[in-house]
Amino acid sequence: MKLLVINPNISDDVTALIQAEALRSAGPHTELIVRTAGHGVEYIETRFESLIAAGAVAELIAEYTHDDGTRAGGETGGTAVDGVVVAAFGDPGMPALKELVDVPVIGITEAALCAAALQGHRFSIIAISDRIQAWYLDCVERFGFGGRLASIRSINQSLNSIGSVQSDFKETLLALSRQAVAEDGADVVILAGAPLAGLARELEGQLPVPVVDGISAGIRMTEAVVALKSGAHRGGSFAAPPVKARRGLSENLDAALARAQAAHLSATA
Repeated sequence: MKLLVINPNISDDVTALIQAEALRSAGPHTELIVRTAGHGVEYIETRFESLIAAGAVAELIAEYTHDDGTRAGGETGGTAVDGVVVAAFGDPGMPALKELVDVPVIGITEAALCAAALQGHRFSIIAISDRIQAWYLDCVERFGFGGRLASIRSINQSLNSIGSVQSDFKETLLALSRQAVAEDGADVVILAGAPLAGLARELEGQLPVPVVDGISAGIRMTEAVVALKSGAHRGGSFAAPPVKARRGLSENLDAALARAQAAHLSATA
């Protein structure tokens, strides 16, 4: 099994955290291709920043999901993948990205929410900034888990570096997690965001409830969905977008969209 893991922001140090946790989480027969967004922002906190990131994620998905192992235009170096993990909490571009390709595209938020729901009734999200809370709340409600959200608690101090959030605020994050359990009634704690990748392992045994890591959940859930072999979207709201005039798209994205539309038309003819 081969998975494409995309960091939707431009921070290489966060990509390194994602890759380290993804490698620890993946099964022995899973190959990972980890990539960083080609454009965007250092880290995503708002709906607009998520909008920017969605386009960058779509470009990478289009580049790495060719069936023939080549990139658009016949260049070598492309590689077909079995699934895609969108590795930023808030899932930029989701669920719309599911319309683009036949393979499962899973965001770490939806994966973490599902993992939390399997382990408890109410969950709390621990985030890296106050500003990010509105976007996260939108995401939880969009995936249908609003009624099970106990709280979103977040760091309310300036960040020194997005790559050092764990080391700079480990005790703060632990305290917020404990408050979520004791004061908000959380049965499960979700450590939100790629900058916190791997922290759940360090906090094991220090909290009285399960702790979910978004990257770990994203990898394992995507592996599971790929293994289910449930089939592609050929109808319903996640079918490929209708054929219509378009212009200005990159070669990769235009080709990916054309393939999705052709597959849909072939299946429904």
